[in-house]
Amino acid sequence: LAPTEPASLKHFWQSVKGYPLRAFLICLCGVSLENMDQAIYQFVFPQIIKTYGWTTQQAGYYSALVFVIAGTCIAALGWLTDRIGRKRVFQTSMIVGSFFVALMYWARSTFALLSLRTIGFATGGIQSPVVGTIVVEEAPARYRGLLSGILQIGYPVGFFLASQLCVFLIGYVGNESWQGGAWRYAFFISLLSIPYFIIIQKFLREPAAFTEAQATQDQPRFSELFSPALRFKTVMLFLGEFFHVFAYGTTLWLNLYFQRHRHWTPAEAVSLVGWSYGIGSIGYVLSAIVGEFVMKRRNVIILWAQLGALSFAALIWWAQSWWSVMTTFCLMTIFFYGTTAVKFTFIAENFPTRLRATGVTFAGSLAVNLGLAFGPLAMGLTVERWGWNWAYTVCGIASIFASGLFFLALSSDPQPDTVSVVPPANAISTP
Repeated sequence: LAPTEPASLKHFWQSVKGYPLRAFLICLCGVSLENMDQAIYQFVFPQIIKTYGWTTQQAGYYSALVFVIAGTCIAALGWLTDRIGRKRVFQTSMIVGSFFVALMYWARSTFALLSLRTIGFATGGIQSPVVGTIVVEEAPARYRGLLSGILQIGYPVGFFLASQLCVFLIGYVGNESWQGGAWRYAFFISLLSIPYFIIIQKFLREPAAFTEAQATQDQPRFSELFSPALRFKTVMLFLGEFFHVFAYGTTLWLNLYFQRHRHWTPAEAVSLVGWSYGIGSIGYVLSAIVGEFVMKRRNVIILWAQLGALSFAALIWWAQSWWSVMTTFCLMTIFFYGTTAVKFTFIAENFPTRLRATGVTFAGSLAVNLGLAFGPLAMGLTVERWGWNWAYTVCGIASIFASGLFFLALSSDPQPDTVSVVPPANAISTP
């Protein structure tokens, strides 16, 4: 798109209609269903702690163990994706990940539960980098950043869907039965996702960029991420994502926080968290649009994160009524969580095509899963010593500010070392 041709709704529709839009929608629905499956565990987390007799510290250690192992597996699967193809991994993940979530219904020991959680999260979690890579490679160059950014709403949409289905189950079985063990039925929600692999098989194709790279280039090596040309980018992107998601990992305990610290019922806590995710998905779309047309993506990441940190602080230290909690939680989701819509694109456009899935999986998904591991662990170690408010301030809010420093160290105009890359598509440049 020439600079003299401004982006318009008509041009956008003409560019994406047909297969690019179809691929985008298939990926969005798939990743939304996968996030719905994985969110179930978080919405029954307070009941899991009670049923299995975990202490707060044990819950933190167990969360860390699951995400460290799962994150390592996802990194390996990302390497496999660059070898056997995006479509194969996507559809296999849809079946296997959902199946292992459902199996958690029968887990009667801590070991069994954590084993199934690890396998389910590893095989399901690979979807995020895979569908992101598919969209980046199939979308028109002018709108790659926008579409891959909007794709990230699959996360809050998935959490919203899981919360509403869990609230329905709580209303159906009653709060007493839910607390007494009926919460296990929530894991069967994941079975709704399995048939979706048929849609992937029938209507999605392997991206041409992948097949061309397979035919003309050597197989990618993980060590190439640390070559002189990419080492600094790889490390800074990893650390920026890690500290950001470390803070996000602490928010996985907000459902527990509302039920234990504020003494809300499970239905009240799950409903508020779910609706906040759903409303907050607006922020994902907004940040993707701003990052595409108004500001450089790196600058949006930094600005959105700081606004999210301020909203987070207001949620913990100021909000008391249900409506004030809802308002500050939604603002936190819009800004803090909403940075994901530009972070994925910014990370992806820093790596060449042949290394993109590997780079995104390491600097993105591995950092995400380690952050998810150590964020809850930090909460488990500090809540009983410092109290909920100070634990969230140190482990959550301060980490958001720290992440901005690492993104600030990177150039706002990524320059991958091959011509087959995601080009910056900003219509208006900013300092």
